[in-house]
Amino acid sequence: MKIVQEECKLQTGAGTLCLPDRRMLLKSAGALIGMSALPGGITKAFAQSGEGGSGSANPGALRKGMVGFMLAHEQFPVPQLVDLGAAAEQAGFDLLATSDHLQPWQSNEGHSGEAWVTMAALGQKTQRAWMGPTVTCPTFRYNPAVVAEAFASLSLLYPGRIFLGVGSGEALNEQAAVGSWPKWDERSERLIEATELIRQLWKGQQVSHKGKYYNVDAKLYDPPAKTIPLLMAANGPKAMRRAGQYGDGLITDPKTWKEHKSEFEAGAKAAGKDPAQMPVLVEQFVVVGDSKEAQASAELWRFIPKAFKTYYNVRDPQEIQKRAEAEVPLDKVYGDWPVSTDANVHVKAVNELFQSGATIVNVHSGQADQKKVVDFYGKQVIPKLKRG
Repeated sequence: MKIVQEECKLQTGAGTLCLPDRRMLLKSAGALIGMSALPGGITKAFAQSGEGGSGSANPGALRKGMVGFMLAHEQFPVPQLVDLGAAAEQAGFDLLATSDHLQPWQSNEGHSGEAWVTMAALGQKTQRAWMGPTVTCPTFRYNPAVVAEAFASLSLLYPGRIFLGVGSGEALNEQAAVGSWPKWDERSERLIEATELIRQLWKGQQVSHKGKYYNVDAKLYDPPAKTIPLLMAANGPKAMRRAGQYGDGLITDPKTWKEHKSEFEAGAKAAGKDPAQMPVLVEQFVVVGDSKEAQASAELWRFIPKAFKTYYNVRDPQEIQKRAEAEVPLDKVYGDWPVSTDANVHVKAVNELFQSGATIVNVHSGQADQKKVVDFYGKQVIPKLKRG
């Protein structure tokens, strides 16, 4: 699941050594696929106040009632994800979310492509769908200044179609890359400072930032073409409050949304924002099939029930897989997923999330046949949804 736990770490040392490579990858991808921007196709903005530096004044045009599709780098190679994203847009999905991992959660998932490169390529094969990571960690293996530059460039390529989801990362990505993994309080402070720094740089003005964790003296000479919504991930009450206060919107899972929605709302109100006007992306796992297919999917995503209680602190995907297989029964993994070839079961699950206040439902299937899921939702589910 791409809902990332708490925060990460980086000054200017080891973490920055790998960052120019990430930036060069993105720019190289842009050069290879061409630099022509495609028009954004979504309007009806969520307006937010964002008083006191706790959110941007206009987070862009993520409309209510959107249906997203999860492109899981852990499970599929980049070329397949690019083709799948194009098919999902054609089928009627409004948003294409990508995971952003250095390593997969479990070793048996088998893949871990670069998210920003995927987005750059995917934009050339799509016309209207929003694109963004759920989520990028802007504090360890990525310096926040590099994140700001990369997403500004993506926004220039695809104006009005880019959002940035941020979170704290996991040890399997951050500690594995730079060797550091501090306690939650520090990781949370770093995420807050990083997101505010990213917003400052996006203004296109000289930024002289001497913070608790980051020292940046720079200017983005190519700032975003349009406001980039910055959504913050959360998987517990403290993180939900933080997302409301410091994010333009939220990325979470159905259980966390149901149990801790009030914390998100309280955080937003504390920052002078109206939570009802903020984008809320909820990721819903689904299976278009029977229990046998659900079990096969759950084998690859077995870590989920303990992902943000325990496993986010584990650096090795092989160790996570070993522990999940020993500790998590398969039926506990898929017990709350809609598992059926009856479209009404899926329509009901998605509509219930919309009714609960989610503005974007991000559909995630762990099935091997992703095209089957895309076609099923495009023909039998999306047309029946109540998205007003």
